[in-house]
Amino acid sequence: MNRVARAAAAGLSAVAAVAARDLLQREHTLLRNYPVIGRARYLLESIGPELRQYLVAGNNEERPFTRDQRRWVYASAKGDNNYFGFGTDNDLEYTAGYPVINHRTFGRAIPATNVHAGSDVELPSAKVLGAARGRTAAFRPGSVVNISAMSFGSLSGAATEALNRGAALAGCLHNTGEGGVSPHHRHGGELVFQIGTAYFGCRDEHGRFDLQRLKDLVAGAPVRALEIKLSQGAKPGLGGVLPGAKVSPEIAETRGVPVGVDCISPSRHAEFSDTDSLLDWVELLAAETGLPVGIKSAVGDMAFWDELTDLMGSTGRGVDFVTVDGGEGGTGAAPLIFTDSVSLPFQLGFARVYSTFARKGLQEDVVFVGAGKLGLPDNAVVAFALGCDMVNVAREAMLAIGCIQAQKCHTDTCPTGVATQNAWLSHGLDPALKSVRAANYVRTLRRDLLKVAEACGVEHPGLIDSGSVEVLTGRTASRPLHEVYGYEPGWGLPSAGDRAEIARIMTGEAPRGGTAPKSEDAVG
Repeated sequence: MNRVARAAAAGLSAVAAVAARDLLQREHTLLRNYPVIGRARYLLESIGPELRQYLVAGNNEERPFTRDQRRWVYASAKGDNNYFGFGTDNDLEYTAGYPVINHRTFGRAIPATNVHAGSDVELPSAKVLGAARGRTAAFRPGSVVNISAMSFGSLSGAATEALNRGAALAGCLHNTGEGGVSPHHRHGGELVFQIGTAYFGCRDEHGRFDLQRLKDLVAGAPVRALEIKLSQGAKPGLGGVLPGAKVSPEIAETRGVPVGVDCISPSRHAEFSDTDSLLDWVELLAAETGLPVGIKSAVGDMAFWDELTDLMGSTGRGVDFVTVDGGEGGTGAAPLIFTDSVSLPFQLGFARVYSTFARKGLQEDVVFVGAGKLGLPDNAVVAFALGCDMVNVAREAMLAIGCIQAQKCHTDTCPTGVATQNAWLSHGLDPALKSVRAANYVRTLRRDLLKVAEACGVEHPGLIDSGSVEVLTGRTASRPLHEVYGYEPGWGLPSAGDRAEIARIMTGEAPRGGTAPKSEDAVG
């Protein structure tokens, strides 16, 4: 009777409470008398994601990537037809926040009609990485789409090799993640070396950062830039643990840790303790290696970004690039509360960071990189309109090499061999085959970005301005992107010099469309 009373106090009728109690009793009786059925229940629960993907979910129901999104990635990676027919099945009119791209009737760039046009275009960055601060090894990245940070250890050796080979084929950069440069990263793809809180790959036997080891590593690997990881979208503010059972001799050698011992990534860096000392360390690394140096962070406390830009403006020290990771990112395993609720989603977080730089007049001196479900053309276009110069892709790249969104990355039982150290599971992933699929996916995403840019009348996605995107606010209303995020005129674009140079480059790179022959009565 106590249970009935509590239910009634909560707003339920006594009859409903009794019915619920009886249902629980019948369930317990069923599980007790029929243990096979009881175990089947938990088996079905364990394979729920797979069942929903293939048997239950609609085209736009699955998360984090819908069936339509995965189908587009899979078809792109395989070189299959990735077009969709019969119109969109998205609820445009009823989805607040839905982005709509405004094509231009007459523009400088004329898209080529061939469906394959643009597939082989490299699509370089509109900005030169490290040029604004005069870094010795400044360079123009050859691709606006690059492979995001995923460590060997989190991913299998075969998956890491496939991504690196794919980066080489597609001419894009491959971020190592904080786990160091492994033999699987040395298959032709150029690298961004990520420096995490544990300094894997550049630490001494006591776990302290070792500058000489970093210099030796940079001299012996195709590292083009250094990225200091402050936080990531999957677990901002947290460190990480790779259990000792997963620390194989190969991982131990790559990271510089003992075999079979829990591998700890602290939640904070030891080499600096505030924004001022962070900039000192950035300048030290840049001076000693000659490489461009940037930071990666999810967005929470804006006081850090205010202080960073104030110091950059007043002291002459500064970062060469900023990678903003959205809270919807997720290659790292994390507690549910962090996955769901800690750090801002990409658009909101990036817009706040970009605006902070722009108000100080620093936005043209920094290369902005976005991450967090930006491996889909619509999301990436919005990112470029907000001011991104490049986008990093992680889970989408995993899908391209075989991931089925089984959501078992943290269990070491990934059925496709992508996110596991189980040799039997990873043996089924062929790096030679999957590298081609990774490259196909990157090329296709670049092609679609180029096509959209040309439809907007410009030669390059970095030239898409915030007025080219509107955000639906309901069935009968919308707002321009710059109005949604409080952008001022000119924000979101590279400098005038960078715009002119990338337009010149792309005029020679990308095929141009044309018209039918003019009639004698043509007037223009």
